[in-house]
Amino acid sequence: MIAERFGVKAVSIDEPGAEISEDIDLLIIGGALYAYGLDKNLASYIKALPEGRISKAAVFSTAWLSSHAVDLISKGLSEKNIPVEDATLFVKSNAVDKSGEKIEAFINGLKGA
Repeated sequence: MIAERFGVKAVSIDEPGAEISEDIDLLIIGGALYAYGLDKNLASYIKALPEGRISKAAVFSTAWLSSHAVDLISKGLSEKNIPVEDATLFVKSNAVDKSGEKIEAFINGLKGA
């Protein structure tokens, strides 16, 4: 839904083409918790992000219990000197289909930023 509203393709970090090879204004990145940490592939992806190519990032998470992934992703981005938007999105996994208004508010906030 987020990618559609921005007119871009959502790309899994595991897909070819997920690497950032040009400057971008806004990276929207998300993930969930795995044993109260980030998935090792997502953590590695964040560590490999090129400094200086990403103007800012926005973070979201869909997880069963906790929004802690938002904090972990934000911390990893900050460690790469990538500014992170204050507005984040957390939706419980079982409530994604019922969270259209919350997701729309997140998208509209980013579009207005």
